[in-house]
Amino acid sequence: MRFIAFDVETTGTIPGNDSIIEIGAVRFVDGVVDSVFSTLIDPKRSIPPGASQVNGITDEMVKGKPVIEDLLDPFADFCSDDIMVAHNANFDAQFLTASIKKFESKAPKGLVLDTLAISRKIIPGLPNYKLGTLVQYLNIPTTDFHRAEEDATYCGHLFLNLIKKISGASLTLPLSNLQILSGKMELRFPQIIKQPKQLDLLSLLEDDLS
Repeated sequence: MRFIAFDVETTGTIPGNDSIIEIGAVRFVDGVVDSVFSTLIDPKRSIPPGASQVNGITDEMVKGKPVIEDLLDPFADFCSDDIMVAHNANFDAQFLTASIKKFESKAPKGLVLDTLAISRKIIPGLPNYKLGTLVQYLNIPTTDFHRAEEDATYCGHLFLNLIKKISGASLTLPLSNLQILSGKMELRFPQIIKQPKQLDLLSLLEDDLS
């Protein structure tokens, strides 16, 4: 089984208004980590103290890092058409979608599944379904939380544990079943065909005169 667990850290909670400051994506193949896409991002704005308190990312840490418009295409290439998995997937997907639309970039092509929704169905009765609570309940080894690569890795191991609970020792489960458990008919990133920009009128006049 092959999938990508992903997570973003942001300056706030409003897609299109707040900015992504870190992306972490971890590819799992047959139950083990195969490759990683992870980077801090310069939001070209100050990170609010409240956001830094949550994720520990400061203005100094992102200074000189790549900007989001330069990372979306490489991120899409890394993810390709693999299944995508995130915890509270709508949040992460909405932030990425806002940037994809703004910059008319490439986007991952795979179906996006939500481990939050799946966990609520497979492990009923927990006091809450935060990633940290689930990771602790399933005895998944941890270091830090609220950093993109680490949280993506935890999400991937959570997803593997959930599949095992459904299918026994097997890591195979029909995608349609996972989609139903994720609670959404279909969640995917938009595939945008970049439109040619209107040529500057002055440039056209200069071409006519040359």
